[in-house]
Amino acid sequence: MQFVRFATDGGVRWGVSVDDRTYALDRFGEPSLEDLATPGYRRRVRRAVETGELPEIDGSADEDLLVPIPSVEQIVCVGLNYYDHAEEQDEEIPDTPMLFAKSPSSVTGPDAPIVHPEDVEQVDYEVELGVVIGRTACDVSADEAEEYVAGYTVVNDVSARDAQFEDGQFFRGKSYDTFAPMGPALTAPDAIDANDAAVELRVNGEVKQESSTAEFIFDVGETIEFLSHRMTLQPGTVISTGTPGGVGIFRDPPELLSPGDTVEAEVEGIGTLENHVVEQ
Repeated sequence: MQFVRFATDGGVRWGVSVDDRTYALDRFGEPSLEDLATPGYRRRVRRAVETGELPEIDGSADEDLLVPIPSVEQIVCVGLNYYDHAEEQDEEIPDTPMLFAKSPSSVTGPDAPIVHPEDVEQVDYEVELGVVIGRTACDVSADEAEEYVAGYTVVNDVSARDAQFEDGQFFRGKSYDTFAPMGPALTAPDAIDANDAAVELRVNGEVKQESSTAEFIFDVGETIEFLSHRMTLQPGTVISTGTPGGVGIFRDPPELLSPGDTVEAEVEGIGTLENHVVEQ
């Protein structure tokens, strides 16, 4: 089961997708992230679908999809979290998660443009599984972590490598406007094995990254445990869990994004997030 947000002439609406069909959630009102993290709420929605209480939406909703999170409070990123990505950089496996942040203002949605800034040249792609926190999480154990998850989405952690390397830290290079595409849906936590999902990224139809979250160094539960023992995770926090090998900057020669490129980031069980690169 997946939840989607989409634009209409009358405003933003929510839908739920089951078996490739999308149904309007209007009779439930706008769900909170805490609702989505609650098994009882999800069971009510599923029953309403099964009993025909929710009207089906035609395919036009897919053309107007929005970021599936009403308000992104913060973006916490885990660097170097795939064994194959560490290998391509010839880096030692970290003992604890390597963390950095992206500005929430960098968020953009499905089919929205990725704007290539004028002041950088090395714009790169990174397909990532995004974990959306639905309940306030503090001192959470790995075993109970899923109880705090509203769902999973796809994140493209777009990066200006020259800014990143010039600064010696990640924030500016990761935080340009439009550098955090998210979508196309929010998959319920009980509908996906987040630690064993195929991930792939394509540029202009050519596969650049292909791996699985089974390559995680720190899985979702371990990551939430580590973070929540050091900071309170509020609803609307997105944890971007790292990227596999194959990023553009470490290819020989480097293969970076240019205006006119189409980027497709895909995670099994969630869908494909497509964006187009444009000039500033």
